[in-house]
Amino acid sequence: MKMSYLLIAALAAPLILVLAACASGAGKSGALAERFPPEGDFVTVQGVRLHHKITGPAGAAPVLVLHGASSNLEEPMLALADDLAAYRVIWLDRPGLGWSERPEGGGDWTPAREADLIAAFLTEIGVERPTVLGHSWGAAITLRLMMDHPGRTTGAVLVAPAIRAHVGDAAFYNELTTWPVIGAIVTRAVVPLVGPGSLEDGVKSAFSPEPVPDGYIEDAEIPLILRPGPWRHNAADMARVNESLAAQEERYAGITQPVILLAGPDDTVVATDRHAVPVAETLPNGELRLIEGAGHNLHHWHGEAVAAAVEDVVARAR
Repeated sequence: MKMSYLLIAALAAPLILVLAACASGAGKSGALAERFPPEGDFVTVQGVRLHHKITGPAGAAPVLVLHGASSNLEEPMLALADDLAAYRVIWLDRPGLGWSERPEGGGDWTPAREADLIAAFLTEIGVERPTVLGHSWGAAITLRLMMDHPGRTTGAVLVAPAIRAHVGDAAFYNELTTWPVIGAIVTRAVVPLVGPGSLEDGVKSAFSPEPVPDGYIEDAEIPLILRPGPWRHNAADMARVNESLAAQEERYAGITQPVILLAGPDDTVVATDRHAVPVAETLPNGELRLIEGAGHNLHHWHGEAVAAAVEDVVARAR
């Protein structure tokens, strides 16, 4: 009998530790929600609540901004709100990230499904044919939106775009997050405990070779990615990134609207010569503008260049 109790205790101990870690992680997630509450508006589209902000004059040319992976609408807004002040800008938390939801059972979520939902979102809020500004993975969603819903956009500006397959294998933690059981432990126990200490290194990589702006992590609300929902959704996107891009990159030549691509030759996150350069050559009305010394998050240090590209696309569309 005594041995049976010892065996039960030995088997239960790891589970108790995991449950305790999950409880601790849940507490940290709640603290993040209090620290970075949603400050925009919500609209329900196809049963999904999407969080967004709208700035600028009501009658100005509309611009839809799609942030990249591991991010939220505050990230590009922090960099570009002043530079794009002349436009009617829609800053969207992409589905599943920031404070936007993703449909239940969204395990088979794809750029095509995301583009469909964003097109429906534009209809719901009454915005017709915006110019779309997409950063990194948001650029891939931008191109998908242009391909699948060409009548909904006028053109695009792609900043440090991640838009071709074979970008490298997904990070091991993204793969682990998609596994049954282990994924839940990673999301609810490991990430809340380990994630905060890893943000600074990730941010430095995103800006390299340029410096990180003072207060960036807090001001851009980057810790929101550590919440269970956004972490899980982002990991699923990144685990399938090559498959998703392979399914769309052969169609880029069919995009006839004006597209300006901005990229830094020294980008340490996405290889410019692998992504922006060949796609600019593929797009019938594509133009590549290289910014020497710029990193992946170039919109923070080169906002005027981004705004100039938006102005040119809007003008060409007219």
